Amino acid sequence: MASNGEETRGSAPEIFLKPYNPTEAEPDIYALWEKSGYFNPDNLPKEHQDPYTIIMPPPNANGSLHVGHALFVTLQDLLIRYKRMRGFKTLWLPGADHAGFETQIVFEKKLEKEGRSRFKMQREEFYKETLAFTLENKKFMEGQLRQLGASCDWSRNTFTLDPKIISTVYGTFKKMYDDGLIVRGSRPVHWSTKYQTSLSDLETKTVERQDPLYYLKYGPFVLATVRPETKFGDTAVAVNPRDERYKEWVGKEIEFEGLIGPVKLKVIADEYVDMEFGTGVVKITPAHDPNDFAVAQRHDLPIVEVIDQFGRLNEKCGKYAGMKILEARAATARDLEEKGMLVKVDENYTHNVLVNYKSEHDILEPRVLPQWFVKIKPLADLARKAVEDGRITFVSEQYRKIYFNWLDQLRDWNISRQIVWGIPIPAWFCEYSGGLDRLHAKCSEPIVSTEPVEKCPHCGGIVSRDPDTFDTWFSSGQWPFATLGYPDSPDFKAFYPTSVMETGYDILFFWVMRMIMLGLYRTGEVPFKDVYLHGLVRDAQRQKMSKSKGNVINPLQMTETYGTDALRMALLVGNTPGMDMALSEQKIKAYKLFSNKLWNVARFVLESVNESDLDAKMSDADTALLDEAKALAEDVTKDMENYRLYIAAEKLYHFVWDRFASEILEESKNIFKDGDPIREPSTSNGAGAAAKLSRARLLYEILSLSLKLIHPFMPFVTEAIWQKLPKKDTDILMVARWPVHENK
Repeated sequence: MASNGEETRGSAPEIFLKPYNPTEAEPDIYALWEKSGYFNPDNLPKEHQDPYTIIMPPPNANGSLHVGHALFVTLQDLLIRYKRMRGFKTLWLPGADHAGFETQIVFEKKLEKEGRSRFKMQREEFYKETLAFTLENKKFMEGQLRQLGASCDWSRNTFTLDPKIISTVYGTFKKMYDDGLIVRGSRPVHWSTKYQTSLSDLETKTVERQDPLYYLKYGPFVLATVRPETKFGDTAVAVNPRDERYKEWVGKEIEFEGLIGPVKLKVIADEYVDMEFGTGVVKITPAHDPNDFAVAQRHDLPIVEVIDQFGRLNEKCGKYAGMKILEARAATARDLEEKGMLVKVDENYTHNVLVNYKSEHDILEPRVLPQWFVKIKPLADLARKAVEDGRITFVSEQYRKIYFNWLDQLRDWNISRQIVWGIPIPAWFCEYSGGLDRLHAKCSEPIVSTEPVEKCPHCGGIVSRDPDTFDTWFSSGQWPFATLGYPDSPDFKAFYPTSVMETGYDILFFWVMRMIMLGLYRTGEVPFKDVYLHGLVRDAQRQKMSKSKGNVINPLQMTETYGTDALRMALLVGNTPGMDMALSEQKIKAYKLFSNKLWNVARFVLESVNESDLDAKMSDADTALLDEAKALAEDVTKDMENYRLYIAAEKLYHFVWDRFASEILEESKNIFKDGDPIREPSTSNGAGAAAKLSRARLLYEILSLSLKLIHPFMPFVTEAIWQKLPKKDTDILMVARWPVHENK
């Protein structure tokens, strides 16, 4: 108020005299949010009653966050902020994954650079160093999550190696073992000779390779193989029972001179044999091919291992013993040719090879080893029914179909790893030290217990612990209920089942499916109600980002250059659920301009408005404009409720830029243009003054509405502006009431 009693023109706070600087503003704003305590659902206002829960897919605690992490943080934070403003009791529970095999690979590479090897370290020493490495990365990664604006409840932050998680995982393992859903047995597994561990189907990928196809003379037959070096483990030759060419040989035994002595092999008939491959005759090597192992099981054939854990031929291979696989392949092919047993070679045979999913150079060797296997079918049946009956909904229908297709293809799951880094399997084996007279029938069975076992419960003898660790996907598959403290904690009772699982479509098979199976089995309820799968983030040309291509976008560098809000909007607009998206630095820069536009709009509005204007009567025309903005809010709310987040983002962008800034504000400048007539006494121009007061209130109402609507998308700049508003619903925008209240 002026000293003469007349109102003075409004003025924007001093902060608006300079452009918005996200680098300066964002740390202080995040500190404000954390200090408020509102990340924790227990501290939200009392009207926040209905739970809304997202369990964060725990990033691997072995390195920096990449742009894929930035995408999931953006999407999940958007949903949480939106639901928090709608009055839900929101819990976004953060965490970090020890990431077993993947972290061990990363740490082993670090050791290699230092000239060290885990194979020359004590087990305890290696574990201790890996833990220190992981915890340091975990701390760094959590700082990056804050930088991306994650409004998660840090008081509930969970690590996959926390005691409560390990306890839950042990409980699930024992229950499954007691129920007959986990068995230990010798079956074919994928073996990494480089990393000295078995891998599950989840940790492999198929690549196309060209290799020589060798046609070998086996007695009266000629057969084709890409692996002549495994011939020392052959226990039969097989033909298709419908193949008339070889019918007379089925059931007979062939004998011929091999590379290291006489060979006798039975001829069997099995539908597995493809009559169109090669000559229609194949050698059966059960120890080194999973399909051959299945044939051997059907025909009661012996299993003869001829390649050891290091990928070298063993003592059963005569002069070839000690040779590595490729060396032995060349040597056996050469010697077979000298003996007249090599008929021909197709040098350009294209076939599929199974490799380690983390390294295409690590070709996996099939081996028959005693491992822990989960019987998948009963769990898959539970997972299928939960989606069929609607308890779980996929946002993208296409992934519902893919989900069912993968359920049909699942095989029993090898969950044991021969690595140090991870959760140890809680199983012990009796060493029979009590003497044969004290042996119990159960002494040959594993002892599974959630507590340490000191001696054999059957004979009292010495026990040794299984040195293997769990497949990471087995423990992380229990993440939703384990993090919430199943079965008795208040959190589990309040927040389970969770509301939505948002993650990348590339781990639907790895993780989402496992969470559904294990969650249903252990708790009897689905772990989440909706599944929102996002695609991969690619470069502007839609090429996969990779360091070798030089097209990687570092999200943290982008936030430092353009602000977190700009990165978030660039990740949201044009990002259809389940589809890959293109991202460029230019796109991020464009949304930095939008952030600046919003800042400038706020400056203009605050320069044009006094707090006393906010009670002014609005004209019919301005009321209609406000109704238009409220209709947008209704529209955006429907999009949000139906996970059309990318559409909501684009509508808000165009409303603020094209409608509010370019049209309504420009029109307002004409209304406000005559000096300071907005504050003139009504006697000078009563109608004009009323129109200006009406317009001042309208601008403020639309600005406030826009800030609320945009906040989940661009939380930092909206909160920075909100803090400077003269009149507002709440001190912190993060808990302001969403403009649309109905149909919560």
